[in-house]
Amino acid sequence: MILVLLLGALVGAVLGLTGAGGGILAVPALVAGLGWTVQQAAPVALIAVAAGAATGAVEGFRQGLVRYRAGLLMAALGVPLTGVGAWLAHRIPTDWLTGLFGITMLIVAFRGLHRASQAPEDSRLLPRCSVNPATGRLVWTPASVAVVGGIGMVTGLLTGLLGVGGGFVIVPALRRFTSLSMHAIVATSLFVIALTGCGGVLTALWHGAILPPAVTWPFLGAVVSGMIAGRLLAQHLPGAQIQRGFALLVLLIGLSMIAKAL
Repeated sequence: MILVLLLGALVGAVLGLTGAGGGILAVPALVAGLGWTVQQAAPVALIAVAAGAATGAVEGFRQGLVRYRAGLLMAALGVPLTGVGAWLAHRIPTDWLTGLFGITMLIVAFRGLHRASQAPEDSRLLPRCSVNPATGRLVWTPASVAVVGGIGMVTGLLTGLLGVGGGFVIVPALRRFTSLSMHAIVATSLFVIALTGCGGVLTALWHGAILPPAVTWPFLGAVVSGMIAGRLLAQHLPGAQIQRGFALLVLLIGLSMIAKAL
């Protein structure tokens, strides 16, 4: 039980610090800590990460940071694809799925290290979805709808397939393709993770997933508590240090997942 609480608190803290990455750490934490397979760990990780993200999203709404139209668009296109991802997850051999998870973590880690070494102004392309200075709202065009919708679809597929929240896709994509502030990106990411995570959990249950109460609820409570602590701590730490530390942690865990698959 103590191990479950510690793992949940770590995952929640990462989610609170980065607005991403909690889901991609939750599954390996349960796999390594409890000896589960990715298929067993995914729904438990997802329900905990969705609850933690919802906690952060509520705070974002109170501060007026959540871009709810963009979030709803991503969730509307992403949630249906969680079913596709869950269907694939039950048809891919366990070792292959573990290896795929490890490769995904390596990609996230190397992208994070690269971004941490860049100047903020160098890390963006010309925004496809800009904020109107007069209203503070996103300007919607066919290109911006396609970009935001595409982000949601990729997020939904990975949510169903790997049991991750998808913040590691949402945050860098919104950072690159929009002119939103980082605070707004993190808050919006948490909102989308909460919605797609709930969709992913329901899809997993539909496919016969089991949520052991003795692990699920303590893990969920620890993630939410860690999430709150991480959000408070994030206000006092430089963003580049957070990003670099997270990338190194993901790199080490990704390598261990690939070793386990081999």
